[in-house]
Amino acid sequence: MDLKIGDIQETALITLAIRASETSRPNARIKDSMAKEIIDTLGVDVSKYDPFMSHEGVVARTIMYKNQLEELISQYPDALCINLGCGFDDKFVQVDNGKISWLDVDLPDIMSVRRKIYQDRDRCLMKDGSAFDAEWTNGLPKRSMTIVVMEGVLEYFTKEQVKTCLNMLCDSFEHGYLLAELHHPLLGKNTKHHDAVKYTNAEFQWGTKSGREYLELEQRMSLVSERSYNEEMRKYSLRAKLFALFFPHLNNRLAVYKW
Repeated sequence: MDLKIGDIQETALITLAIRASETSRPNARIKDSMAKEIIDTLGVDVSKYDPFMSHEGVVARTIMYKNQLEELISQYPDALCINLGCGFDDKFVQVDNGKISWLDVDLPDIMSVRRKIYQDRDRCLMKDGSAFDAEWTNGLPKRSMTIVVMEGVLEYFTKEQVKTCLNMLCDSFEHGYLLAELHHPLLGKNTKHHDAVKYTNAEFQWGTKSGREYLELEQRMSLVSERSYNEEMRKYSLRAKLFALFFPHLNNRLAVYKW
């Protein structure tokens, strides 16, 4: 397949490669039966996207996002859930309770590839859309709560773009939660040293030392929780334990916001 996607969208191949690799391992910590099939369909070599630390980080964040989603869905069993910047991820099958409505949203180039692999399902639809404008939010089913997932997305936005995104979400949905992946400012200055992203043309942008920095951009939001991926990663390897010990604040975090 002739794969033509944007620089930031290319980073979706990193998580795809890692989910496929982990799924094929004995005692896999996460399972994604579609990941290898997608890689075979795309016909691209993704081996360079699966170095050790990125592998552990993607596994950790997958587990943490799933757990957090399940917790929120248990509180709001008929919520509208949106994976904004979904790439090739299929979180719906991980957390579906038989009641939620789910929307996978990304830019047209990556959605055109996604549609070669996935089809719309009952309560799970695909839609072209940008994190910077609200056009894609028109005509969505009305639910009392909206849960927005942005995994591996916001770290590629400038501060102004993050503000535009947060404002758009709060303007478009009366009540909601945002599950956001945040990164430290040092990462924004060292894209070329990242063990996986350095193989793409994407560049990290605005980073934060605390999730509270987002509240300055959108005052309707409050910070519910913020947890480092170190919490999960250090369970599985000595290398990750040492990283968590010596660099406790440098790993990415899962922040949950409410408005």
